[in-house]
Amino acid sequence: MNTLNLSIVIPLFNEDESLPELTAWIAKVMDRESYSYEIIFVNDGSTDDSWKVIEELHGKNSNVKAISFRKNQGKSAGLNQGFKAASGEVVITMDADLQDSPEEIPELYRMITEDGFHLVSGWKQKRYDPLTKTIPTKLFNAATRRISKIQLNDFNCGLKAYQLEVVRNIEVYGEMHRYIPFLAKNKGFDKIGEKVVQHQARKYGTTKFGLNRFINGFLDLATLAVIGKFGRRPMHFFGAAGTLMFVLSAFLLAYLGGYKLWAMSSGVRVGLITDNPLFYILLALNVMGVQLFGVGFIAELLLRESNKKHDYTINKKVGL
Repeated sequence: MNTLNLSIVIPLFNEDESLPELTAWIAKVMDRESYSYEIIFVNDGSTDDSWKVIEELHGKNSNVKAISFRKNQGKSAGLNQGFKAASGEVVITMDADLQDSPEEIPELYRMITEDGFHLVSGWKQKRYDPLTKTIPTKLFNAATRRISKIQLNDFNCGLKAYQLEVVRNIEVYGEMHRYIPFLAKNKGFDKIGEKVVQHQARKYGTTKFGLNRFINGFLDLATLAVIGKFGRRPMHFFGAAGTLMFVLSAFLLAYLGGYKLWAMSSGVRVGLITDNPLFYILLALNVMGVQLFGVGFIAELLLRESNKKHDYTINKKVGL
């Protein structure tokens, strides 16, 4: 079986108006460049006619394939299932709202196949989004650059290209689609490039960005930072934190004991050590230390026993 040149994975939610135009645009670029390809739409529980439109598009173009979730499960879930279904030499991800231009695909493909990048991320240098989206995006990018040590300007850009091996070795969940370059780097795929891409104003529908995604994104970044460093040995993290609690409690004990001895030798009247509030802080630190060590041991056991993957409820498939 010949390997396809490209798998184009497109997660979507309520984008029935844009799908015919997007599919025609992609097909035009693919035919012009003589690429073998597949378009994998992942319908994330849309409540409009998106699935009906996809079935019609499949009837006209056999390169169109699709997965449909029974309920809305998020963009990360869509990408995760799309990656599993992809078979092309290079995998492209893009949004379904026509804000990502298929005209960028040939150069992204070249950067992967000829320049040897594991992953290439688009950079929408000039955006047409409202300030309520662009300002949080800038904060995300700054925080992610600092934590990941990956010098990308636009982690959140949906237009990306990957070697097939990369998407086969990462699992995307929660709001982790924002941090796929970080996930890839943690798996050893560290040749990561960037390309300035054109951003187009939304033509149909409304943005799905909201405050909850902003908050969840930062929480996922914090999780990823910890898991990326300590995920294989959680005891290193919890044990270090527990040790710190014990060290602090030892300093407090030394201070209280030393102060008591000095007071006794100097004839200064002081109460019992247990009357000092610092004694209860000392006890709390010891309890926290024991708890952190316990959590570390449990995490190590769970890591060794669990091979659980994220399962998503798929309702229908087309062409797969």
